[in-house]
Amino acid sequence: MASSPRVVVIGAGIGGLTAAALLAKRGYGVKVYDQAIVPGGCASTFKRRGFTFDVGATQVAGLEPGGIHQRIFQELGIDLPESRPCDPACAVFLPGESEPISVWRNLEQWKAERSRQFPGSEPFWNLLAQLFAASWDFQGRDPVLPPRSPWDLLQLAKALRPATLITVPYTFSTVGDALRLFDLDQDLRLRTFLDMQLKLYSQVTAEDTALLYAATALAVSQEPQGLFHLEGSMQVLSDRLVTALQAHGGELYMGHKVEAIHSNGKRRGKRPESVTVKLIRGGKGKRGRTFTEPADHVVANVTAQDIANLIDPAAKAEPLVKGYGDRIKQLPDGSGAFVIYLGVDQAAVPQDCPPHLQFLYDYDGPIAENNSLFVSVSHPGDGRAPEGKATIIASSFTDVGRWWSGSEADYETLKREFTVGAIARLGSYFDLRPEHIVICETATPRTFHKYTARERGIVGGVGQRIPTFGPFGFATRTPLKNLWLVGDSTHPGEGTAGVSYSALTAVRQIDQSCR
Repeated sequence: MASSPRVVVIGAGIGGLTAAALLAKRGYGVKVYDQAIVPGGCASTFKRRGFTFDVGATQVAGLEPGGIHQRIFQELGIDLPESRPCDPACAVFLPGESEPISVWRNLEQWKAERSRQFPGSEPFWNLLAQLFAASWDFQGRDPVLPPRSPWDLLQLAKALRPATLITVPYTFSTVGDALRLFDLDQDLRLRTFLDMQLKLYSQVTAEDTALLYAATALAVSQEPQGLFHLEGSMQVLSDRLVTALQAHGGELYMGHKVEAIHSNGKRRGKRPESVTVKLIRGGKGKRGRTFTEPADHVVANVTAQDIANLIDPAAKAEPLVKGYGDRIKQLPDGSGAFVIYLGVDQAAVPQDCPPHLQFLYDYDGPIAENNSLFVSVSHPGDGRAPEGKATIIASSFTDVGRWWSGSEADYETLKREFTVGAIARLGSYFDLRPEHIVICETATPRTFHKYTARERGIVGGVGQRIPTFGPFGFATRTPLKNLWLVGDSTHPGEGTAGVSYSALTAVRQIDQSCR
Protein backbone atom coordinates (compact mmCIF):
# COMPACT_ATOMS: atom_id res chain seq x y z
CA MET A 1 0.00 0.00 0.00
CA ALA A 2 1.69 3.18 -1.20
CA SER A 3 0.26 5.32 1.59
CA SER A 4 -1.78 4.79 4.72
CA PRO A 5 -5.36 5.88 4.14
CA ARG A 6 -6.93 7.50 7.16
CA VAL A 7 -9.95 5.65 8.55
CA VAL A 8 -12.29 7.00 11.18
CA VAL A 9 -14.45 4.38 12.89
CA ILE A 10 -17.60 5.65 14.58
CA GLY A 11 -18.54 3.45 17.51
CA ALA A 12 -16.51 1.00 19.58
CA GLY A 13 -19.04 -1.81 19.55
CA ILE A 14 -17.85 -5.27 18.49
CA GLY A 15 -18.42 -4.46 14.80
CA GLY A 16 -16.48 -1.20 14.97
CA LEU A 17 -13.62 -2.63 17.02
CA THR A 18 -13.34 -5.64 14.70
CA ALA A 19 -13.17 -3.45 11.60
CA ALA A 20 -10.71 -1.09 13.29
CA ALA A 21 -8.37 -3.83 14.50
CA LEU A 22 -8.34 -5.58 11.12
CA LEU A 23 -7.69 -2.32 9.26
CA ALA A 24 -4.89 -1.35 11.64
CA LYS A 25 -3.35 -4.80 11.18
CA ARG A 26 -3.49 -4.26 7.41
CA GLY A 27 -1.64 -0.96 7.60
CA TYR A 28 -4.33 1.73 7.71
CA GLY A 29 -4.23 4.74 9.99
CA VAL A 30 -7.22 4.10 12.26
CA LYS A 31 -8.93 6.25 14.87
CA VAL A 32 -12.00 5.00 16.75
CA TYR A 33 -14.38 7.40 18.49
CA ASP A 34 -17.14 6.39 20.90
CA GLN A 35 -19.23 8.51 23.24
CA ALA A 36 -19.36 5.84 25.97
CA ILE A 37 -16.96 5.33 28.88
CA VAL A 38 -16.02 1.72 28.06
CA PRO A 39 -15.82 -0.06 24.70
CA GLY A 40 -18.10 -2.90 23.64
CA GLY A 41 -21.38 -1.15 22.87
CA CYS A 42 -24.30 -3.49 23.51
CA ALA A 43 -21.77 -6.20 24.44
CA SER A 44 -20.11 -4.23 27.24
CA THR A 45 -20.48 -4.61 31.01
CA PHE A 46 -20.82 -2.68 34.23
CA LYS A 47 -19.80 -3.54 37.79
CA ARG A 48 -21.61 -3.14 41.09
CA ARG A 49 -20.29 -4.28 44.51
CA GLY A 50 -18.31 -7.20 43.13
CA PHE A 51 -20.90 -8.23 40.53
CA THR A 52 -20.23 -7.91 36.79
CA PHE A 53 -23.28 -7.55 34.55
CA ASP A 54 -23.35 -8.01 30.78
CA VAL A 55 -25.22 -4.98 29.46
CA GLY A 56 -26.99 -6.59 26.50
CA ALA A 57 -25.43 -9.53 24.68
CA THR A 58 -24.82 -12.50 27.00
CA GLN A 59 -23.72 -15.28 24.64
CA VAL A 60 -21.37 -15.61 21.68
CA ALA A 61 -21.41 -17.64 18.46
CA GLY A 62 -18.47 -18.14 16.12
CA LEU A 63 -15.78 -19.30 18.57
CA GLU A 64 -15.59 -22.81 17.09
CA PRO A 65 -12.78 -23.74 14.62
CA GLY A 66 -13.57 -21.89 11.39
CA GLY A 67 -16.07 -19.64 13.16
CA ILE A 68 -15.99 -15.93 12.42
CA HIS A 69 -14.44 -14.90 15.76
CA GLN A 70 -11.83 -17.67 15.49
CA ARG A 71 -10.90 -16.53 11.97
CA ILE A 72 -10.64 -12.87 12.94
CA PHE A 73 -8.69 -13.47 16.14
CA GLN A 74 -6.29 -15.71 14.24
CA GLU A 75 -5.61 -12.93 11.71
CA LEU A 76 -5.09 -10.45 14.53
CA GLY A 77 -2.71 -12.80 16.32
CA ILE A 78 -4.63 -12.83 19.59
CA ASP A 79 -6.04 -15.68 21.66
CA LEU A 80 -9.73 -16.40 21.84
CA PRO A 81 -11.25 -15.74 25.26
CA GLU A 82 -11.92 -18.72 27.49
CA SER A 83 -15.47 -19.98 27.18
CA ARG A 84 -17.72 -22.95 27.68
CA PRO A 85 -20.45 -24.17 25.31
CA CYS A 86 -24.03 -23.37 26.30
CA ASP A 87 -25.71 -26.77 26.61
CA PRO A 88 -28.59 -26.46 26.37
CA ALA A 89 -28.31 -23.26 24.39
CA CYS A 90 -31.66 -22.26 25.86
CA ALA A 91 -34.38 -23.80 28.01
CA VAL A 92 -37.74 -22.53 26.76
CA PHE A 93 -40.76 -22.58 29.07
CA LEU A 94 -44.18 -22.34 27.42
CA PRO A 95 -47.19 -21.02 29.39
CA GLY A 96 -48.34 -23.30 32.17
CA GLU A 97 -45.55 -25.84 31.62
CA SER A 98 -42.91 -26.74 34.21
CA GLU A 99 -40.71 -28.81 31.88
CA PRO A 100 -38.72 -26.75 29.38
CA ILE A 101 -37.99 -27.37 25.72
CA SER A 102 -34.21 -27.77 25.89
CA VAL A 103 -32.27 -26.71 22.79
CA TRP A 104 -29.40 -29.16 23.10
CA ARG A 105 -26.03 -28.66 21.45
CA ASN A 106 -25.75 -32.31 20.42
CA LEU A 107 -27.71 -32.65 17.19
CA GLU A 108 -29.08 -36.13 17.89
CA GLN A 109 -30.17 -35.08 21.36
CA TRP A 110 -31.88 -32.02 19.89
CA LYS A 111 -33.62 -34.16 17.26
CA ALA A 112 -34.98 -36.45 19.97
CA GLU A 113 -36.10 -33.45 22.05
CA ARG A 114 -38.00 -31.75 19.24
CA SER A 115 -39.61 -35.03 18.10
CA ARG A 116 -40.86 -35.56 21.65
CA GLN A 117 -41.99 -31.97 22.09
CA PHE A 118 -43.47 -31.48 18.60
CA PRO A 119 -44.68 -34.81 17.18
CA GLY A 120 -45.03 -34.82 13.41
CA SER A 121 -42.79 -31.79 12.88
CA GLU A 122 -39.69 -33.58 11.57
CA PRO A 123 -40.32 -32.80 7.86
CA PHE A 124 -40.25 -29.10 8.78
CA TRP A 125 -36.97 -29.48 10.68
CA ASN A 126 -35.48 -31.56 7.87
CA LEU A 127 -36.18 -28.73 5.42
CA LEU A 128 -34.50 -26.25 7.76
CA ALA A 129 -31.49 -28.57 8.05
CA GLN A 130 -31.11 -28.78 4.27
CA LEU A 131 -31.38 -25.02 3.89
CA PHE A 132 -28.94 -24.45 6.74
CA ALA A 133 -26.31 -26.79 5.28
CA ALA A 134 -26.42 -25.03 1.91
CA SER A 135 -26.56 -21.54 3.42
CA TRP A 136 -23.74 -22.19 5.90
CA ASP A 137 -21.41 -23.50 3.21
CA PHE A 138 -22.30 -20.51 1.03
CA GLN A 139 -21.67 -18.04 3.85
CA GLY A 140 -18.37 -19.72 4.65
CA ARG A 141 -17.07 -18.69 1.22
CA ASP A 142 -17.46 -15.01 2.16
CA PRO A 143 -20.07 -13.73 -0.30
CA VAL A 144 -20.90 -10.03 -0.20
CA LEU A 145 -24.60 -9.50 0.45
CA PRO A 146 -26.30 -7.49 -0.78
CA PRO A 147 -23.95 -6.71 -3.69
CA ARG A 148 -23.56 -3.04 -4.58
CA SER A 149 -20.62 -3.07 -7.03
CA PRO A 150 -19.05 -5.29 -9.71
CA TRP A 151 -16.50 -6.49 -7.15
CA ASP A 152 -19.28 -7.40 -4.72
CA LEU A 153 -21.04 -9.34 -7.48
CA LEU A 154 -17.84 -11.21 -8.23
CA GLN A 155 -17.47 -12.28 -4.60
CA LEU A 156 -21.08 -13.42 -4.61
CA ALA A 157 -20.56 -15.42 -7.80
CA LYS A 158 -17.41 -17.07 -6.38
CA ALA A 159 -19.37 -18.26 -3.35
CA LEU A 160 -22.12 -19.95 -5.37
CA ARG A 161 -22.13 -23.73 -5.88
CA PRO A 162 -24.72 -26.08 -7.42
CA ALA A 163 -25.76 -27.06 -3.87
CA THR A 164 -26.64 -23.43 -3.17
CA LEU A 165 -29.50 -23.66 -5.67
CA ILE A 166 -31.61 -25.57 -3.16
CA THR A 167 -32.15 -22.27 -1.35
CA VAL A 168 -33.39 -20.35 -4.40
CA PRO A 169 -37.06 -21.51 -4.32
CA TYR A 170 -37.30 -20.37 -0.68
CA THR A 171 -35.82 -16.90 -1.12
CA PHE A 172 -39.21 -15.23 -0.70
CA SER A 173 -40.59 -17.66 1.90
CA THR A 174 -41.11 -17.05 5.59
CA VAL A 175 -41.15 -19.54 8.45
CA GLY A 176 -44.91 -19.13 8.49
CA ASP A 177 -45.03 -20.29 4.87
CA ALA A 178 -42.98 -23.39 5.74
CA LEU A 179 -45.30 -24.24 8.64
CA ARG A 180 -48.27 -24.07 6.28
CA LEU A 181 -46.41 -26.21 3.74
CA PHE A 182 -46.27 -29.04 6.27
CA ASP A 183 -49.72 -28.40 7.80
CA LEU A 184 -48.12 -27.31 11.07
CA ASP A 185 -49.45 -23.77 11.23
CA GLN A 186 -52.10 -24.77 13.79
CA ASP A 187 -49.59 -26.39 16.14
CA LEU A 188 -49.75 -23.79 18.92
CA ARG A 189 -46.78 -25.11 20.92
CA LEU A 190 -44.48 -25.33 17.89
CA ARG A 191 -45.44 -21.93 16.52
CA THR A 192 -45.07 -20.32 19.95
CA PHE A 193 -41.65 -21.89 20.47
CA LEU A 194 -40.54 -20.62 17.07
CA ASP A 195 -42.00 -17.18 17.74
CA MET A 196 -40.07 -16.94 21.00
CA GLN A 197 -36.73 -18.05 19.56
CA LEU A 198 -37.00 -16.03 16.38
CA LYS A 199 -37.99 -12.87 18.22
CA LEU A 200 -34.59 -13.10 19.90
CA TYR A 201 -32.64 -13.68 16.70
CA SER A 202 -34.59 -11.86 13.99
CA GLN A 203 -36.64 -9.24 15.88
CA VAL A 204 -39.86 -10.62 14.35
CA THR A 205 -41.94 -13.76 14.79
CA ALA A 206 -42.24 -16.85 12.61
CA GLU A 207 -44.90 -15.39 10.35
CA ASP A 208 -42.56 -12.63 9.14
CA THR A 209 -39.04 -14.06 9.55
CA ALA A 210 -37.32 -14.94 6.27
CA LEU A 211 -37.01 -18.74 6.10
CA LEU A 212 -33.40 -18.73 4.90
CA TYR A 213 -32.38 -16.51 7.79
CA ALA A 214 -34.29 -18.67 10.28
CA ALA A 215 -32.66 -21.85 8.99
CA THR A 216 -29.31 -20.55 10.20
CA ALA A 217 -30.54 -18.81 13.35
CA LEU A 218 -32.30 -21.96 14.58
CA ALA A 219 -29.41 -24.33 13.81
CA VAL A 220 -26.30 -22.41 14.79
CA SER A 221 -26.57 -23.55 18.42
CA GLN A 222 -25.86 -27.19 17.46
CA GLU A 223 -22.46 -28.84 16.95
CA PRO A 224 -20.04 -28.27 15.28
CA GLN A 225 -21.17 -24.67 15.78
CA GLY A 226 -22.64 -23.55 19.08
CA LEU A 227 -23.34 -20.72 21.47
CA PHE A 228 -20.75 -19.98 24.12
CA HIS A 229 -20.64 -18.44 27.59
CA LEU A 230 -17.51 -16.34 28.07
CA GLU A 231 -15.52 -16.67 31.26
CA GLY A 232 -15.25 -13.33 33.03
CA SER A 233 -17.81 -11.34 31.05
CA MET A 234 -18.69 -10.24 27.53
CA GLN A 235 -16.21 -7.40 28.05
CA VAL A 236 -13.26 -9.73 27.40
CA LEU A 237 -14.25 -9.85 23.72
CA SER A 238 -13.97 -6.09 23.20
CA ASP A 239 -10.92 -5.82 25.48
CA ARG A 240 -8.97 -8.23 23.28
CA LEU A 241 -9.99 -6.38 20.15
CA VAL A 242 -8.81 -3.12 21.74
CA THR A 243 -5.47 -4.76 22.57
CA ALA A 244 -5.08 -5.85 18.94
CA LEU A 245 -6.12 -2.43 17.64
CA GLN A 246 -3.54 -0.62 19.74
CA ALA A 247 -0.82 -3.20 19.11
CA HIS A 248 -1.06 -2.40 15.41
CA GLY A 249 -1.00 1.38 15.86
CA GLY A 250 -4.72 2.10 15.96
CA GLU A 251 -6.11 4.71 18.38
CA LEU A 252 -9.22 4.51 20.56
CA TYR A 253 -10.92 7.57 22.01
CA MET A 254 -13.75 6.96 24.47
CA GLY A 255 -15.93 9.87 25.58
CA HIS A 256 -15.79 11.32 22.06
CA LYS A 257 -19.01 11.57 20.07
CA VAL A 258 -19.02 11.90 16.27
CA GLU A 259 -21.77 14.42 15.50
CA ALA A 260 -21.55 14.68 11.70
CA ILE A 261 -19.92 13.18 8.62
CA HIS A 262 -18.82 15.82 6.10
CA SER A 263 -18.40 15.09 2.41
CA ASN A 264 -16.26 16.84 -0.17
CA GLY A 265 -17.77 19.42 -2.53
CA LYS A 266 -17.67 17.31 -5.68
CA ARG A 267 -21.01 16.58 -7.23
CA ARG A 268 -19.61 13.41 -8.74
CA GLY A 269 -17.41 11.23 -6.61
CA LYS A 270 -18.82 12.76 -3.44
CA ARG A 271 -17.31 11.02 -0.43
CA PRO A 272 -16.53 11.67 3.24
CA GLU A 273 -13.56 13.90 3.95
CA SER A 274 -13.91 14.54 7.68
CA VAL A 275 -16.05 14.09 10.79
CA THR A 276 -16.95 16.48 13.58
CA VAL A 277 -16.07 15.08 16.99
CA LYS A 278 -17.38 16.41 20.30
CA LEU A 279 -15.62 15.71 23.57
CA ILE A 280 -18.42 14.83 25.96
CA ARG A 281 -16.28 13.88 28.93
CA GLY A 282 -13.19 15.53 30.32
CA GLY A 283 -11.88 18.17 32.64
CA LYS A 284 -12.78 21.83 32.89
CA GLY A 285 -12.59 23.57 29.54
CA LYS A 286 -12.48 20.32 27.58
CA ARG A 287 -16.03 18.98 27.79
CA GLY A 288 -18.11 20.21 24.91
CA ARG A 289 -15.11 21.09 22.75
CA THR A 290 -15.42 20.05 19.11
CA PHE A 291 -12.82 19.38 16.47
CA THR A 292 -12.62 18.09 12.90
CA GLU A 293 -10.92 14.80 12.10
CA PRO A 294 -9.97 14.22 8.44
CA ALA A 295 -10.74 10.84 6.91
CA ASP A 296 -10.35 8.99 3.63
CA HIS A 297 -12.83 6.34 4.77
CA VAL A 298 -15.47 6.36 7.50
CA VAL A 299 -16.73 3.12 9.04
CA ALA A 300 -19.93 3.64 11.00
CA ASN A 301 -20.78 1.04 13.63
CA VAL A 302 -24.22 2.55 14.20
CA THR A 303 -27.81 1.76 13.30
CA ALA A 304 -29.15 2.52 9.84
CA GLN A 305 -31.29 5.23 11.42
CA ASP A 306 -28.27 6.87 13.01
CA ILE A 307 -26.06 6.83 9.93
CA ALA A 308 -28.79 8.70 8.05
CA ASN A 309 -28.74 11.38 10.76
CA LEU A 310 -24.95 11.77 10.60
CA ILE A 311 -24.59 12.40 6.84
CA ASP A 312 -24.26 16.11 6.02
CA PRO A 313 -27.11 17.92 4.19
CA ALA A 314 -25.14 18.35 0.95
CA ALA A 315 -24.62 14.61 0.61
CA LYS A 316 -28.21 13.85 1.63
CA ALA A 317 -29.42 15.85 -1.37
CA GLU A 318 -27.72 13.45 -3.80
CA PRO A 319 -30.40 11.22 -5.40
CA LEU A 320 -28.90 7.88 -4.31
CA VAL A 321 -28.24 9.08 -0.78
CA LYS A 322 -31.71 10.59 -0.57
CA GLY A 323 -33.24 7.30 -1.67
CA TYR A 324 -31.18 5.53 0.98
CA GLY A 325 -32.50 7.90 3.64
CA ASP A 326 -36.07 7.50 2.42
CA ARG A 327 -35.78 3.73 2.72
CA ILE A 328 -34.51 4.02 6.27
CA LYS A 329 -37.45 6.27 7.18
CA GLN A 330 -39.85 3.57 5.95
CA LEU A 331 -38.41 0.88 8.23
CA PRO A 332 -40.84 -0.46 10.83
CA ASP A 333 -40.20 0.81 14.34
CA GLY A 334 -37.36 -1.03 16.06
CA SER A 335 -37.76 -2.82 19.36
CA GLY A 336 -36.57 -1.60 22.70
CA ALA A 337 -35.63 -3.63 25.74
CA PHE A 338 -36.36 -3.49 29.44
CA VAL A 339 -33.59 -5.26 31.35
CA ILE A 340 -33.38 -6.09 35.03
CA TYR A 341 -29.97 -6.89 36.54
CA LEU A 342 -30.04 -8.88 39.77
CA GLY A 343 -27.15 -9.78 42.03
CA VAL A 344 -28.40 -12.60 44.25
CA ASP A 345 -27.35 -15.26 46.71
CA GLN A 346 -26.56 -18.52 44.92
CA ALA A 347 -29.43 -20.05 46.91
CA ALA A 348 -31.84 -18.10 44.69
CA VAL A 349 -30.79 -20.14 41.64
CA PRO A 350 -32.12 -23.71 41.21
CA GLN A 351 -29.52 -26.45 40.97
CA ASP A 352 -28.50 -27.36 37.39
CA CYS A 353 -30.02 -24.13 36.12
CA PRO A 354 -29.27 -23.68 32.38
CA PRO A 355 -27.24 -20.59 31.47
CA HIS A 356 -30.05 -19.21 29.31
CA LEU A 357 -33.80 -19.51 29.76
CA GLN A 358 -36.83 -18.09 28.00
CA PHE A 359 -40.28 -17.78 29.54
CA LEU A 360 -43.68 -17.01 28.04
CA TYR A 361 -46.37 -16.57 30.66
CA ASP A 362 -49.59 -16.18 28.66
CA TYR A 363 -50.39 -17.45 25.15
CA ASP A 364 -52.72 -14.49 24.62
CA GLY A 365 -50.08 -11.90 25.43
CA PRO A 366 -47.22 -10.54 23.30
CA ILE A 367 -43.66 -11.87 23.28
CA ALA A 368 -42.75 -8.64 25.06
CA GLU A 369 -43.60 -6.37 27.99
CA ASN A 370 -42.80 -8.85 30.82
CA ASN A 371 -45.09 -11.49 29.30
CA SER A 372 -41.89 -12.96 27.88
CA LEU A 373 -38.46 -12.87 29.51
CA PHE A 374 -35.08 -13.99 28.21
CA VAL A 375 -32.86 -14.80 31.18
CA SER A 376 -29.10 -15.28 31.51
CA VAL A 377 -27.62 -16.75 34.68
CA SER A 378 -23.99 -16.81 35.78
CA HIS A 379 -22.36 -20.01 36.98
CA PRO A 380 -20.03 -20.39 39.96
CA GLY A 381 -16.48 -19.33 39.18
CA ASP A 382 -17.19 -17.57 35.88
CA GLY A 383 -16.05 -14.21 37.24
CA ARG A 384 -19.41 -12.49 37.25
CA ALA A 385 -20.26 -12.73 40.95
CA PRO A 386 -18.53 -13.05 44.32
CA GLU A 387 -18.29 -16.52 45.85
CA GLY A 388 -21.69 -17.76 46.93
CA LYS A 389 -23.47 -15.23 44.71
CA ALA A 390 -24.84 -15.17 41.16
CA THR A 391 -26.11 -12.76 38.54
CA ILE A 392 -29.52 -13.00 36.90
CA ILE A 393 -30.15 -10.79 33.87
CA ALA A 394 -33.67 -10.77 32.44
CA SER A 395 -34.81 -8.80 29.41
CA SER A 396 -38.09 -8.23 27.64
CA PHE A 397 -38.88 -6.51 24.36
CA THR A 398 -40.82 -3.31 24.79
CA ASP A 399 -42.34 -0.60 22.65
CA VAL A 400 -39.81 2.23 22.51
CA GLY A 401 -42.36 5.02 22.22
CA ARG A 402 -43.96 4.51 25.61
CA TRP A 403 -40.64 5.22 27.36
CA TRP A 404 -40.23 8.59 25.68
CA SER A 405 -43.73 9.95 26.19
CA GLY A 406 -45.13 11.56 29.29
CA SER A 407 -43.37 13.26 32.19
CA GLU A 408 -40.36 12.15 34.19
CA ALA A 409 -42.74 11.01 36.89
CA ASP A 410 -44.57 8.87 34.33
CA TYR A 411 -41.26 7.37 33.27
CA GLU A 412 -40.25 6.48 36.82
CA THR A 413 -43.69 4.96 37.48
CA LEU A 414 -43.44 2.83 34.36
CA LYS A 415 -39.96 1.67 35.33
CA ARG A 416 -41.18 0.66 38.80
CA GLU A 417 -44.11 -1.24 37.30
CA PHE A 418 -41.82 -3.16 34.96
CA THR A 419 -39.36 -3.89 37.77
CA VAL A 420 -42.00 -5.23 40.14
CA GLY A 421 -43.60 -7.22 37.34
CA ALA A 422 -40.29 -8.77 36.23
CA ILE A 423 -39.33 -9.82 39.76
CA ALA A 424 -42.78 -11.34 40.28
CA ARG A 425 -42.51 -13.28 37.01
CA LEU A 426 -38.99 -14.47 37.76
CA GLY A 427 -40.08 -15.53 41.23
CA SER A 428 -41.97 -18.45 39.75
CA TYR A 429 -38.62 -20.07 38.87
CA PHE A 430 -36.01 -18.38 41.06
CA ASP A 431 -36.19 -17.94 44.84
CA LEU A 432 -36.30 -14.15 44.89
CA ARG A 433 -37.34 -13.50 48.45
CA PRO A 434 -36.00 -10.05 49.51
CA GLU A 435 -33.16 -11.45 51.60
CA HIS A 436 -31.75 -13.21 48.52
CA ILE A 437 -31.53 -10.04 46.41
CA VAL A 438 -28.29 -8.11 46.90
CA ILE A 439 -28.51 -5.73 43.93
CA CYS A 440 -31.33 -4.72 41.62
CA GLU A 441 -30.79 -2.32 38.72
CA THR A 442 -32.74 -1.77 35.54
CA ALA A 443 -32.26 -0.43 32.03
CA THR A 444 -34.85 0.95 29.62
CA PRO A 445 -34.67 2.25 26.06
CA ARG A 446 -33.68 5.61 27.55
CA THR A 447 -30.75 3.92 29.29
CA PHE A 448 -29.59 2.25 26.08
CA HIS A 449 -29.89 5.55 24.23
CA LYS A 450 -27.75 7.29 26.85
CA TYR A 451 -24.95 4.73 26.86
CA THR A 452 -24.96 3.46 23.26
CA ALA A 453 -26.35 6.53 21.41
CA ARG A 454 -28.64 4.26 19.38
CA GLU A 455 -31.68 6.18 18.15
CA ARG A 456 -34.31 6.12 20.92
CA GLY A 457 -32.46 3.14 22.44
CA ILE A 458 -33.55 0.52 19.90
CA VAL A 459 -31.86 -2.88 20.11
CA GLY A 460 -31.23 -5.83 17.84
CA GLY A 461 -30.90 -4.26 14.42
CA VAL A 462 -33.23 -4.47 11.44
CA GLY A 463 -35.97 -7.12 11.53
CA GLN A 464 -35.13 -10.05 9.28
CA ARG A 465 -38.22 -9.84 7.10
CA ILE A 466 -38.08 -10.69 3.39
CA PRO A 467 -37.48 -7.06 2.27
CA THR A 468 -34.65 -6.52 4.76
CA PHE A 469 -32.70 -9.78 5.03
CA GLY A 470 -29.68 -11.04 3.10
CA PRO A 471 -29.88 -10.11 -0.60
CA PHE A 472 -32.50 -7.41 0.10
CA GLY A 473 -31.06 -5.88 3.27
CA PHE A 474 -28.75 -2.99 4.01
CA ALA A 475 -25.25 -3.32 2.61
CA THR A 476 -21.96 -2.44 4.25
CA ARG A 477 -21.33 -0.31 1.13
CA THR A 478 -23.49 2.83 1.39
CA PRO A 479 -24.45 5.17 -1.51
CA LEU A 480 -21.84 7.67 -0.30
CA LYS A 481 -18.50 6.37 -1.56
CA ASN A 482 -16.02 5.40 1.18
CA LEU A 483 -18.74 5.48 3.85
CA TRP A 484 -19.27 2.00 5.25
CA LEU A 485 -21.98 0.69 7.58
CA VAL A 486 -21.23 -2.20 9.93
CA GLY A 487 -23.23 -3.69 12.76
CA ASP A 488 -26.62 -5.28 13.25
CA SER A 489 -28.38 -3.22 10.54
CA THR A 490 -26.35 -5.04 7.85
CA HIS A 491 -26.00 -8.63 6.65
CA PRO A 492 -26.03 -11.10 8.34
CA GLY A 493 -27.80 -9.41 11.27
CA GLU A 494 -27.54 -9.14 15.03
CA GLY A 495 -25.21 -10.86 17.48
CA THR A 496 -21.46 -10.57 17.94
CA ALA A 497 -20.82 -13.10 15.16
CA GLY A 498 -23.10 -11.26 12.75
CA VAL A 499 -21.63 -7.82 13.35
CA SER A 500 -18.10 -9.23 13.11
CA TYR A 501 -18.90 -10.73 9.74
CA SER A 502 -20.18 -7.37 8.50
CA ALA A 503 -16.96 -5.76 9.75
CA LEU A 504 -14.83 -8.28 7.85
CA THR A 505 -16.87 -7.61 4.70
CA ALA A 506 -16.31 -3.86 4.98
CA VAL A 507 -12.58 -4.38 5.54
CA ARG A 508 -12.33 -6.50 2.41
CA GLN A 509 -14.21 -3.85 0.43
CA ILE A 510 -11.96 -1.06 1.70
CA ASP A 511 -8.89 -3.10 0.84
CA GLN A 512 -10.18 -3.65 -2.70
CA SER A 513 -11.06 0.03 -3.17
CA CYS A 514 -7.58 1.16 -2.08
CA ARG A 515 -5.67 -1.01 -4.55
